[in-house]
Amino acid sequence: MPSMPKLPAAAAATLAVLMVTQPAAAHPHVWVSYALTVDYDGGSVRGVDHVWAFDDAYTEMALEGLDKNNDGQYDETELAELLKVNLDGLKEFNYFTVAKLAGAELAFASPANARLEYNNKILRLHFRLPLEKPVLADAEGLTFAVFDPSYFIAFEPEKDDPIKTASAPPGCTAALVEPEVKETDDQTEQLGAAMIEQFGGASVAFASHKTVAVSCKKS
Repeated sequence: MPSMPKLPAAAAATLAVLMVTQPAAAHPHVWVSYALTVDYDGGSVRGVDHVWAFDDAYTEMALEGLDKNNDGQYDETELAELLKVNLDGLKEFNYFTVAKLAGAELAFASPANARLEYNNKILRLHFRLPLEKPVLADAEGLTFAVFDPSYFIAFEPEKDDPIKTASAPPGCTAALVEPEVKETDDQTEQLGAAMIEQFGGASVAFASHKTVAVSCKKS
């Protein structure tokens, strides 16, 4: 296996987290609580704003060595390199975000307004993820989802008010939808258990993520 280039401790730690390699990990190694805002402009959905809050262990690891002036705070300059590594790494995984319109996947443009903040011992990543082509607000079947299909990173919505809209036309809403739970017979359950044992969480996580359904009332 080729050696990785030498990087500052925080950068190397972040890359290690983002390298979703083998599907053998049946449980997550990083936990992220997210809030998502659906952005409207001129009667169209333009994209989403993300806010991700990282767990304590990852935060401590990622921030190691970044407090250059040892004041216990992390300003924009100190977090700049970590931000760049995060965004560069996330690009490979499509920012762990999937947008679909009537079942067809939509493409995203490059992220904007990205920043990291450290407050109350929590590291948060903020960024806007625009759609390459805006979607009319009244289009049917528009959904967004934030998840890691390998289940290396566990994404969960914030407990309080995780889904919002910005500049939405009257009657337009965005709501979190739980994954559909289907009844299974004994044979299916045994097959699922065998897949988890052999391939890890990646074999089942894709079908178990929450989605954000976007809709507008017809006039």
